[in-house]
Amino acid sequence: MIGKLSGKLVEKAPPLVLIDCHGVGYEVLVSMNTFYNLPALGESCSVLTHLIVREDAHLLYGFGTAEERSCFRELIKVSGLGPKTALSILSGMTVADLANAIAQQELGLLTRIPGIGKKTAERLLLELKGKIGELSSASALTAGPSQHGDILQALLALGYSDKEAQQALKGLAADVGVSDGIKQALRALAK
Repeated sequence: MIGKLSGKLVEKAPPLVLIDCHGVGYEVLVSMNTFYNLPALGESCSVLTHLIVREDAHLLYGFGTAEERSCFRELIKVSGLGPKTALSILSGMTVADLANAIAQQELGLLTRIPGIGKKTAERLLLELKGKIGELSSASALTAGPSQHGDILQALLALGYSDKEAQQALKGLAADVGVSDGIKQALRALAK
């Protein structure tokens, strides 16, 4: 799988961009949030990617952040939701906005996005409850000390809820190592 592209930005025609990577031009479909954060033509850029292989095409989707790519991957797991609609959702709102809409069960915010009707919005709220919020909170913690983001991911992988994991992280020192932080967090959760 192609996970990342770095090269010169050759063409910008939303939602498609062309990135020249050492003489090979890759067409990448990007969300409007990513598109607006790309540099000017001719400058170097880097995007994280997700490759979808179909009978008739190999499609690359590009993202400016790991959280956006993870969110896209969760969205395309929802039954009846394809990559084009997932990209449309990420063009209409940020990952944090989507996480808030799902956490607050705000159907109206989702139905404002082109291609999302009431039934699809209800399915999104049901199937993504708890999943997108974890991505958003993980990115918020990763923006601070990177060890805390890794510790949070480990606690979530162990089956703790997002709320429990965040509560355990509050008592940790900012410079704690990952393995020590996990041990300390597990001790705090055991109390």
